[in-house]
This record gives sequence, C-alpha cells and structure tokens, in this order.
Amino acid sequence: MGIVETPIAAIRGSHRLTGDGVHLVARHYKKGVRLDTHMHREAQLVYAARGTMQVTTPKGRWLVPPDRAVWVPARLEHAIDVLADIDMRTLYFDPAWLGREQHGTSLDAEFVVRVSRLLHQSILALFDERHNPDRTALLVRLAVLELHRAEDSATFIPLPQEPRCRRAAQIVLGDPTAAHEIATLARKVGTSARTLSRLFSSETQLSFKSWCQRARIAAAIEKLRA
Repeated sequence: MGIVETPIAAIRGSHRLTGDGVHLVARHYKKGVRLDTHMHREAQLVYAARGTMQVTTPKGRWLVPPDRAVWVPARLEHAIDVLADIDMRTLYFDPAWLGREQHGTSLDAEFVVRVSRLLHQSILALFDERHNPDRTALLVRLAVLELHRAEDSATFIPLPQEPRCRRAAQIVLGDPTAAHEIATLARKVGTSARTLSRLFSSETQLSFKSWCQRARIAAAIEKLRA
C-alpha cells in the first residue's frame, strides 16, 4: 500500500504563508490522536510547544518532549502519536527555499533537534500576531540556523529493516516491559536465536539486550511524561 502524500492545504489548523516558500501551521491535538504514516512535498520542522509526541520514521522512533523537535526531510514517510495534549507548531519548507537558504547543518536526513531558548522563542514569535514580512523572514532564517542535532540515545529506538528482525522488534515494542527471550522471539519470526541476535546487531548497532533495554527506558519516559 502506498504512502499518502498530504498537501499542506489539507491539514487542519491555523495556516500562514510567509510568501517566500515557508508555510506556518498551528494545530492542537488531544492525547491519543495518531497521524498515520504520510509524507509531504515540503520538508518540515515539527515542534510541540506543549505536550509530548512520538515520531516514527523508517529509521526509528523518537520520543519528543517540548525541549526537542524533529526535522523531517521532504517526502520522508513518518507517523506521529500524541502522548499528551500538544500545541503543535510546524514550519514547512519548500525544497526550492531550502536550496537557496540552507547553510551549515545537513538537512537531508531526519534527526531530533535540541530546542534552545532562542529557537523556542523564534518559533513562538513566528506564530504571533505581528505579520511583518521582514521580521518573519529573519525569524525563519534564525530558526534554520538554530537546528542543532540532539544526541538523545535513550529516547531514540532504531528500527531494523530486515523483515524477521522488524517483526521481532514490533513484538517487543508491543509490550516493552515484558521479559522477552530471544530464542522465543526467533521461533515466532521463523529464524534461529543466533541469526536474530546477529540481525539486531547489524541492523540497529545494538545488541538485542541493549535494544530491549532502550525500548523499556523509552516506555518508562513516555509513561512519566503522559
């Protein structure tokens, strides 16, 4: 089944176009809402000024509290789960705009952004009532310059791509606090414990034990923030 490409115009919320290839969309989502896997023609900076969300891409799953945001490149499939009521503030960037304005940090792959006080205030200012074009342009460029990568290993769960390993990972994520034995999982997905162990190491750069521990930590953080 193909992934749906969602045009910005179809997104519910408060919309604003800066006139220079950048769209600003403000939305509120209640806890429990899921935005199923989709993609956009534009790249986007996804930020929740309040609340916690979980963002999933083919690369992995991130837990995203208010001091973090996620950079999602154009046409990258992703899903969002709302873990606590959120006030989402999203900046959508036309690829042509990025081609002209991008400097420094590579924006070709998804990553979690460390939200500095400056970035936080810049995003909030973009959504206030002052619609001065010069001010808006400066704030947008400032936001892009503030896209600093956050190294939050505990809140990132890499997802394997190999089908058997992926199925085993999904079983664990379905109940991350349970004691999962690799031999039992291997039988469920049709392989040996040795092969599954090797697959986890090669696909996620973590041992099976470490990967399960990462999943438990993320689940505990999610429960605390919900």
